[in-house]
Amino acid sequence: MKLGLLPLGRPTFDVPFAEEKLAAMCAALDATGHEIAGPRTLLFDAGATEAAIADLQAAGIDQLLILQVTFTDASMTVAAAHAFPDTPLSLWAVPEPRLGGRLRLNAFCGLNLASHALGRAERGFGWLFADPAGDVAADLKSMLAGHRPSGRMRPHGNAMRTTPEAEDIADRIATRRIARIGAHPDGFTTCAYDPDEIERLAGVTVDEIPLERLFDDARALPEGAEAAVRAAAEAQMTDLDSVDQAELTRSLRLKTALDGLRAQGDYDAFAIRCWPETFTEYGGAVCGPVAMMGEARVPCACEADVYGALTQLVLQETAQDPVFLADLVDIDTADGTGVVWHCGQAPISMRDPDVAATATVHTNRRMPLLYEFPLKPGRVTFLRISQAFGRPKMVIAAGEMLKRPMAFTGTSGVVRFDNPAGQVLADVIASGLEHHVALAYGDHRQALRDVAGAMHLPVMEL
Repeated sequence: MKLGLLPLGRPTFDVPFAEEKLAAMCAALDATGHEIAGPRTLLFDAGATEAAIADLQAAGIDQLLILQVTFTDASMTVAAAHAFPDTPLSLWAVPEPRLGGRLRLNAFCGLNLASHALGRAERGFGWLFADPAGDVAADLKSMLAGHRPSGRMRPHGNAMRTTPEAEDIADRIATRRIARIGAHPDGFTTCAYDPDEIERLAGVTVDEIPLERLFDDARALPEGAEAAVRAAAEAQMTDLDSVDQAELTRSLRLKTALDGLRAQGDYDAFAIRCWPETFTEYGGAVCGPVAMMGEARVPCACEADVYGALTQLVLQETAQDPVFLADLVDIDTADGTGVVWHCGQAPISMRDPDVAATATVHTNRRMPLLYEFPLKPGRVTFLRISQAFGRPKMVIAAGEMLKRPMAFTGTSGVVRFDNPAGQVLADVIASGLEHHVALAYGDHRQALRDVAGAMHLPVMEL
């Protein structure tokens, strides 16, 4: 058959490495014997991708194959799916080695984002997460033949069971207030929300605040207003003097500004549009301040993810401990483990006590302040209040955070899930799970099942 390729990438990642992976993907596809149409170079923007889609429409193809070479948002994947409504669609994302450095591709997160968006659009697809340098011939053949469908995972938990303790947690959540600062980025269907629906679901109130308000408040602070925040950071990490000091000051002032907003609005959590504007318009990262807020049990969700903030509140109330909203960035079925990561915003209490926390910069935007450390070993529970397939539900998983070297820069941990890694990988795709999941230390699964009953939510367990 004729395969139409759309190789997606972003120039903020490691482009030479991505080009190596793309060349290997194309070589593996050539070996299948199918006719290949479409570009063999990375498509970095909407204009280039839309032109490639038009060319493929003119060429006539039997199957559309999106190559998720680096992380991208889901906007072009959804556009391509709409452009070929009756054509089989497949997605192939590539893993990368866990070398302790930056996430050079972050392709799994792109696959995660795309699978959620396609699920919300009720569009089925085939998928593959595999290194083209490995033995992928059989998996490619199976995917292209339609034997690796995304499927649809159905809730299987009993949402009617509850307890007085769980009812009390749900009642406390119903009094909470979330401030959404800025809108979620384009193509992040995972972070979209409807204020009426979330109030009906959980009783929470969401106030929408312009992102510029946060920046203006931070800029308007008197000189030295961030001194106490800096002192707190110095007590927790090393190398503060190694980063750009003007950018560091701007970053720390975001923490003080968030504290001010919290006091003014009596907010319990934030959902913040963290990039690119904090870097491109303001000039400092909010990641370090978010880590500090999380440790103080004022959870903050990246990318203006309001349901992510709600998820953190539910898990925090259940665990009575700080929570960390992370991306699942890798699952290695051979090793039997996954990696959870975010730029550098895990609460400091989650640090492996044998490894010092250091100050660092954002891997793509090169600005401070971010925390850097591996997560400590121990039992962990994962949670997401999900909108997958347009129906609210609670998604739960559990595992053991392992004592491993840092997989990627920022704050990350290597986890062995209770279920086999291959099953978890398939469940993530089939559940249409959002790319942000909250984690807390301890096993809180039964308590969360009871909270789901109190909130009238069906349950999925990965």
